[in-house]
Amino acid sequence: MTALLLATSIQLLKAQNGNPAVEKIESNPEGQGLLMTLKFEKGSAHNHPLMAVWLETEDGKFIETLFVAESIGKGIFKHADQSSGKWMEGAVDRPAALPYWGHQRGIKNSKGFYLPDQNNPEVDAVTGPTPKASFDLSFHLSNCPVGNCRILVEINQSWDWNEHWTNQRSDDPDYRSSAQPSVIYEAVVDPHILPDTILMKPIGRGDEAGKSGTLFSDLETMTSALQIAKKITLVVGQ
Repeated sequence: MTALLLATSIQLLKAQNGNPAVEKIESNPEGQGLLMTLKFEKGSAHNHPLMAVWLETEDGKFIETLFVAESIGKGIFKHADQSSGKWMEGAVDRPAALPYWGHQRGIKNSKGFYLPDQNNPEVDAVTGPTPKASFDLSFHLSNCPVGNCRILVEINQSWDWNEHWTNQRSDDPDYRSSAQPSVIYEAVVDPHILPDTILMKPIGRGDEAGKSGTLFSDLETMTSALQIAKKITLVVGQ
């Protein structure tokens, strides 16, 4: 069932007591490893962000992508081409969107960017539309590392300028499509402690123009980018 699209396994469930709807998403349905659920509660600055979720060893070796926004995973954006006078779908490279995930993944496309594209897309089983609100993302790992592992989430929202990350800061078009850099969250999972619930914490930001895979630890200049997510929790083993 590797051709199963995430879109077919998305349910929109309205919570009780007047709480907002929460999307239920299943990714990597063929995975046979440990079950995890990433609970993303949207923050006050949430506005159609791009994101990726992936698995690494504890020392930072990339293992597998668990979810990535479809536009990044396929290299096709709905608002890409305005040559006809209105926005049309088209192929676009956005190296500044999720640069840490892209460089950790370590696969270049035909233009030399660390991104999937329409010729070499990410697999359907881990791509899906960007959730519009809070969501629960459930997945099984395909590969179970020995010992502790890390789950990482990278989030980026286009054109979210602030007093530090202004549109005058750089003429680089990739920077200008991103503004505040991506934010990376981490949870370290000990497979011997199950079940477990871990609050994911921001550990740094990506390269503002996507030129490198450096993880910058300074978050002092980040404002609304830290409010895209109100809380991200990883539930492991249940």
